[in-house]
Amino acid sequence: MRNSPFWWIFISFMVLLDVYFFQVLKVITHSASSRTRLLIHSGYWIVSIGAILMLLLLPYLHFDKQAKLAKSTIFAMIAGLFFAKLIASLFFVVDDVRRGIQWAGTKLFFKPKEAGITPVGDGISRSVFLSWAGMLAGSGLFGTLIYGFGNKHRYQVTKIKLDYPNLPQAFRGIKIAHISDIHAGSFSDKEAVIKGVQKLMLEKPDLILFTGDLVNNVASEMDEYMDVFNKLNAPLGVYSTLGNHDYGDYVEWDSPEEKNTNLERLKQVHAAMGWKLLMNEHVVLEKESDSIALLGIENWSSKARFPKYGDLKKAYAGSEKHPFKILLSHDPSHWRAEVCESYPDIDLVLSGHTHGMQFGVEIPGLKWSPVQYVYNEWAGLYEKGNQKLYVNRGFGFIGYPGRVGILPEITVLEFV
Repeated sequence: MRNSPFWWIFISFMVLLDVYFFQVLKVITHSASSRTRLLIHSGYWIVSIGAILMLLLLPYLHFDKQAKLAKSTIFAMIAGLFFAKLIASLFFVVDDVRRGIQWAGTKLFFKPKEAGITPVGDGISRSVFLSWAGMLAGSGLFGTLIYGFGNKHRYQVTKIKLDYPNLPQAFRGIKIAHISDIHAGSFSDKEAVIKGVQKLMLEKPDLILFTGDLVNNVASEMDEYMDVFNKLNAPLGVYSTLGNHDYGDYVEWDSPEEKNTNLERLKQVHAAMGWKLLMNEHVVLEKESDSIALLGIENWSSKARFPKYGDLKKAYAGSEKHPFKILLSHDPSHWRAEVCESYPDIDLVLSGHTHGMQFGVEIPGLKWSPVQYVYNEWAGLYEKGNQKLYVNRGFGFIGYPGRVGILPEITVLEFV
């Protein structure tokens, strides 16, 4: 990645953005004393150059397990600065375009009074206003991302009641705890994770389901957390499936055999914790004289950049006779692309994967996240006909070590 043309194009864009942003900084500090301007301008370039140098050095710096959070935090702050400047620059561009149109109107076609265009003096005040507006917008974004660092273990319990006419009577009233995307390699605060698991168990679920991405890349990430997640237990069992990160596709291996060994080790981790890993298969859950089918497939995505290891046809085979079916499928794009189209008798699909991008807004009347421009279903409950999909917002985090607006989630589904 760091040797690719795209990487150096991105670095060059960062430099150009810094130079452009600095021009605006000079405008809004022009009335300050020379000493104040020197301090502000020097501070700006120290931070900007430092961010670029750190971004260039990060791939070469080796952090021990406890310091990995520091690395991801540094990267998140650099990314936050970049996006803050980018957002602010949108305001600056608007002002530059406005002034360009004004210049064209006054110089090429009309005199200022004939064109009804505000003289230059007033125009400068508008420029300063837009510059300050951009600065405030960028600062607000950066401050929000810093605030989000404190939300990464602020687990929320979402309770949903589901009513299905075809659900066997014995299963009415049961509670299912659904979690997804643990991403153990991102954790550094074991006590906080323990509290999250305890919070789940306080709900006294009858069944616990996990929908993939136990780790970021390698099975050893779970070594320190197996004694935490093995505390998850329920009368009807704990079942799980794999997500795109569980296969080790995003790291370099010395050989295909080494990669496969890592995957086998991860499967052993599930088993050692008492979790039944469903690999393109189904099991029958029985309660009193009733039964339902629980299907689980490997990662299957309709997005080209994510793998299609799952085989729903294989998992479905033999489950037809059961009146109610639940499917564990990590990527929510699978629901619309295959489940709804070809398997209308799969009643409930549980997914994760998106994390709600760990950034968004969820308030009454407004639900938004940048991830919605990639995924139609990205957080919460969705319905199509008699079929339902629930997308869990994720228990852990990856990349950005925080959460803004989209908190880590424990879902409790109750059949009524």
